[in-house]
Amino acid sequence: MTGMATAAALVSRHSLAAEIASGADPAFHFLSGSLDLQVSATAPEFLSLNIDGLGKARRGANIVTPKNGDGGSKSSTSMTGGVRRIEYRSTLAGDDSASTWIFEFSESKMVLTSQWSADFAPASLILPFNLNQVHSTALGLFRRDGLLSVPALLHFPGQGSMRLTSSVPEVGLTYSSDRPTQSAALSLPGATFEHKRIVYTFEVTAIHPDVPGIAGDPRFDAFRRNWLNALQLNPELQALANNTASDSCAFCYYEFADIAALSPPLAPGLAALDVVRQTIDRMLDGGFAYGLPAVPDRPTATSDTWPSMVIAAANCVRAGHSNEWLGQNYAGIRGWAESMLATDSSGNGLIKYSVSGNSNTWGGEGTPKIRPANWWDTIGFGYEDAYSNALAYRALGDMVMLARKAAKPADAARYQAAADKLRAHYYDCFFNPATGVLGGWRSADNELHDYHFLFVNGIAIHYGLVDKPQANAIMDKLLAKMKAVGYNKFQMGLPGNLVTVALKDYVHRTPDARYGGGVLPDNSDGFQNYENGGATGSYAFFTLAALYDLGRTAEADAILFPMLKGYGNCEFEGRDAKGRSPDWRRWDGTAMGYEGLLTDNYYALLAVPLRQAETR
Repeated sequence: MTGMATAAALVSRHSLAAEIASGADPAFHFLSGSLDLQVSATAPEFLSLNIDGLGKARRGANIVTPKNGDGGSKSSTSMTGGVRRIEYRSTLAGDDSASTWIFEFSESKMVLTSQWSADFAPASLILPFNLNQVHSTALGLFRRDGLLSVPALLHFPGQGSMRLTSSVPEVGLTYSSDRPTQSAALSLPGATFEHKRIVYTFEVTAIHPDVPGIAGDPRFDAFRRNWLNALQLNPELQALANNTASDSCAFCYYEFADIAALSPPLAPGLAALDVVRQTIDRMLDGGFAYGLPAVPDRPTATSDTWPSMVIAAANCVRAGHSNEWLGQNYAGIRGWAESMLATDSSGNGLIKYSVSGNSNTWGGEGTPKIRPANWWDTIGFGYEDAYSNALAYRALGDMVMLARKAAKPADAARYQAAADKLRAHYYDCFFNPATGVLGGWRSADNELHDYHFLFVNGIAIHYGLVDKPQANAIMDKLLAKMKAVGYNKFQMGLPGNLVTVALKDYVHRTPDARYGGGVLPDNSDGFQNYENGGATGSYAFFTLAALYDLGRTAEADAILFPMLKGYGNCEFEGRDAKGRSPDWRRWDGTAMGYEGLLTDNYYALLAVPLRQAETR
């Protein structure tokens, strides 16, 4: 018996002994290094389920919400050669009647078989996901009838994934989610007269890039289990989103695509970029997502929206080899790029937001009437936004690639010239000699707004907008400032800004701590709340990437490995007793978020393959 098998057996014996002592029936419990589950004796349904994609017998929270009711079935169970088999028959049927559902569980596999008979047509089997406990998602492609195709992948943050295939490829799954109840459900149709036997196979796995140099290193187990956390598919929108039951934000699409581009196949014939492309297709067809113009809070698209969508589309072409798709959609993607360039009202090469970004322009108390220029939508980014212009620079480079693939040499030359012009003006526009770092935005009144934004400086360095000597000097200043202000809780990620954003530049002018707005002029009473300096995994990648790019591995590792520990302990998701989630935290660890799981928190996992590439 291997060490892993021995460990699983010990866990199994301990768990079964506890069940027997508590009066539970161990016949309907299965435990292995990869699976820990219990099913009902009176209905074909799961009472509990958790997995370990690495097969190390790590136990997590229950994925499902049990019904615990009388399901009108009787069951029989057996154990043969390590396979637990449970057969369900209607209580109205005789013992010799055919089973409606058969469950078989082995080390890393669940096989659920539905059988039809003239007397009893099996009902659908529903997997009800409790998103408050595990923010589960199903990744796959939707059909025209709204059903989810198989194969698909179920992903469980903190635990791993399960590949789902069916013996009847044309079967469609009903997939739904509900934000108020924080629930989702996947329904597996029962066998029918047409398809008298349907076999659903679930294989436990961990999907992640094959990164050199990390094999056997347990420090990277969290990377392996959680790589796909950044991809959550909202079935109501049929688009990738903040999470399974939340908004789809167009300015996040590049993050999803960057993760997907490095991901191995999710299931036979299903790539992560296929799921990204499904989301992009929705936008090309005129769909709406947060970040696009909306009444009344955004008169125009946020400055990071068009670049994000272009980058995501380019990923689909570059890594997905989708030249035919590009031919069909080049005009639409080009339209996004042109919309981005059209914002440069001054002709200096920098894209601009329609709102000035001047101090004291964001309205009065309460919820803002107009949102700022980018993802950080409670901070007054406006006009010339350093973060969005860094994204635009990358997007223009991607447009050069797309134009060449589409045989559009004039377009390629146009976008290269635009990229060169943007870069030529970027550093002079945003560098602050007084602090030695890049500011966040230059408002229409020519004021530079600098609050020691880590992510702004990181993305500019990583995307090549700052030369190496200046980049090292900037990182010296930022790390010194971080030490001076006393932030070292890297297990929680990083603050977006190291000093408080003054109330004149903050959008939420309310003492509601949730959004980081205070009442003092310097907003120090709101500091560390939400986007005003709260600790988060979101956009920590750019600081890590800048450090690794500069060869400052030890300084980056001092941040990355505590973050990996936090990911491994599921410290970036869930809710506390007040209903707040740790996607944002005060520096003392107090949860200040509200999503339950925010996919942006896991983009930082991209630092692992970057680290290994830079340190080889």
